[in-house]
Amino acid sequence: MQAAMQLLLLLLIPAVLVAERGAVAGGTVVGNASTSFLEFSVGKFSYFELDRLFPKEAILRHISINVTFLLFQIHSQYQNTTLSFSKTILPNTSGTGSDRGLVFILRPEQTVCTWYLETLEEKPVHNIAIPLSYSEGDPIPGGCNLEFDLDIDPNIYLEYNFFEMTIKFAPASVGFARGVTPPPCDTEEGQDFRWRLQYDVYQYFLPENDLTEGTLLQHLQRMAQVPQVRASAVKVTTLTANDKTEVSFSSAPGQGVIYNVIVWDPSLNTSAAYVPVHTYACNFQAVEGGCASLGRVSTKVFFSLSALLGLFVCFFGHRFWKTGFIFLGFFFYILVARLTSMKYDVLLVLTALAGSIGGILLVATWWRFGLLMFCMLCVGLVLGFLASCITFFTPLGNLNIFRDDGVFWVTFSCITILIPVVFMGCLRILNILTCGIIGSYSVVLAIGSFMFTSLSSITSNVLRRALNVNFNKAFTNVPFQTNDFVVLAVWGMLAVSGITLQIRRERGQPFFPPHPYKLWKQERERRVTNILDPSHHIPPLRNRLWGQLTQIKEFFQQQQPSGERTPLLL
Repeated sequence: MQAAMQLLLLLLIPAVLVAERGAVAGGTVVGNASTSFLEFSVGKFSYFELDRLFPKEAILRHISINVTFLLFQIHSQYQNTTLSFSKTILPNTSGTGSDRGLVFILRPEQTVCTWYLETLEEKPVHNIAIPLSYSEGDPIPGGCNLEFDLDIDPNIYLEYNFFEMTIKFAPASVGFARGVTPPPCDTEEGQDFRWRLQYDVYQYFLPENDLTEGTLLQHLQRMAQVPQVRASAVKVTTLTANDKTEVSFSSAPGQGVIYNVIVWDPSLNTSAAYVPVHTYACNFQAVEGGCASLGRVSTKVFFSLSALLGLFVCFFGHRFWKTGFIFLGFFFYILVARLTSMKYDVLLVLTALAGSIGGILLVATWWRFGLLMFCMLCVGLVLGFLASCITFFTPLGNLNIFRDDGVFWVTFSCITILIPVVFMGCLRILNILTCGIIGSYSVVLAIGSFMFTSLSSITSNVLRRALNVNFNKAFTNVPFQTNDFVVLAVWGMLAVSGITLQIRRERGQPFFPPHPYKLWKQERERRVTNILDPSHHIPPLRNRLWGQLTQIKEFFQQQQPSGERTPLLL
């Protein structure tokens, strides 16, 4: 009896562990890695493991006679899974990826449907799957596919790089009953065919800095069916049948995002959802620079040093106002990166050098010529640049009118120039505001190099648009969650504290220090005319340098013999 109880406990422990994983994902557990058959129910998510040595057969029974077609979809975090109509894997009857689905057109009187699942990954793959049913009035996602391998392709294909993420999908077709010939897709435009269909593109952000598998699988359940998608996600745009079925978004490495498309038939008021696709815009399997360790070491060092300089500028920038010119190096980075193909680390070094050289040149200009207005114009342009970036960071930046590069850059430049023009009558306030806001924002950029925050996209979106000619087509939506509110509060606190401290400290003080070259020239004239001044008797600089060189030369010369070593005797 005791041995039987121990055996029962050993069998229950794996089942409990699997059930816990299924509870995290929010789905029903239908089997473990060694189970050959998996039975599903329409509209219910199921969680299971898929092993390379144990392919599975998915079965759906008791299909209603009112159902015209089924959409079976399977999802994993980053490992690939193959979904097929048959045991033999063929390109036109199967799909492989982390988010894949197949549409099965039912035959008359058919009540059972079967799919085959397998993976080539070395480790077991944790999946979640769901079969969805649609009637004859519902549009068929991907029913007019002419680009991809499947005859009917309900999948959304996603590509990403440093600048943007692009989703592509096949056009849908209008619904039809069982046993009826499908309507043609290549006919002329008309309300009786697919040309009446519309496509709503939805975007759903996962919690920031959360790369766990359970979180993804749980949130994917909100993006599979039409009612949940409309209730949970944000509609980005609507495409007609005449538009290209391709949409671009700004890339956000390390931030999970799910996309889906709902096709709507306005004549019958019916809808169907494509297979949702997700991405983190990074590689989970990369050892360096992957999702677990985002950002280069050089980037973190660069922005950490910039944050230290920014904090100094935020609280002491007006007293030591020449240090604020270092931020002008940002403009040089755009120019060099736009016109060259240098490596990333080299561009960071050039940015720091250009900022330093630009600051030195501006300081030299002020020291020699006293062009205070010109220097403050440069400082105001930096503040205007950030103000313009913030303007286009809002939903205003996604308006169709700003898809045109000419309209965008003219508007951007006008906002940038407007700030220094408004504050030209009070230059000290302009300088203090610039020091407080720009200096504190450098801390935000430093935080963004260690963890994802949407506030770092304020300037990065403009940078990407300047570097990538295709970025004007991308939607720049970003999540704004708890982490972003905390970072925004830190930014605001630093900016207000720095501005308030500098205004109180500079009260009663001269607006700006006097012209250095003029003071130096007056001091030199005073020394020349005042013979009682001890500095009047100091030799000129040229004579002093020559004297030093002469002493060094004599030090290395050997003493010449005189030719007489003993005194003469008288």
